[in-house]
Amino acid sequence: MTGEDWANAALQALAEGGPAAVAVEPVAQRLGATKGSFYWHFANRQALLEAALRAWEDGTERIIEMLLRIPDPVARMRTLLEGAFGDPSDAAISFRLISAADDPIVAEVARRVSCRRLTVMQAALEEAGQAPEEARARVVAGYSSYLGIAALLRIGAIEAVPPDIADQAMHEMGL
Repeated sequence: MTGEDWANAALQALAEGGPAAVAVEPVAQRLGATKGSFYWHFANRQALLEAALRAWEDGTERIIEMLLRIPDPVARMRTLLEGAFGDPSDAAISFRLISAADDPIVAEVARRVSCRRLTVMQAALEEAGQAPEEARARVVAGYSSYLGIAALLRIGAIEAVPPDIADQAMHEMGL
């Protein structure tokens, strides 16, 4: 069992129950590991939570690097939206972290990742010909929809991500 395994399992726990769900014993059970294995890799629960947050942020950066290799901004945005709306786990993590913004470490990572995502999205819309102010307003609305769907899934108001949501988001973003 590696530290990365622990961080990824903690990230799944976070998606399901927020930062409070990142606890040593339940994550150990998820992995079929012992608490001793945990202490081999981490000093305490906070270190595990921080590792999970780093894994989430690193995953965002890997996706952005992949997206930036797509030269056409409209195709880049479609790929982004299809991937984002197709991965309810990431939306759940985003929503849970924003909901736990009372924790300064959680709040800082959620802010940093959200700002990075908004910047990348806005740049794509500007490349596609939109004015900066219009592009910013559209990506804020689009990102809010992404988080809203996570919230609706969480409370059971909807059972699944609507199948045409990426198309709708593209339309709302003027693409």
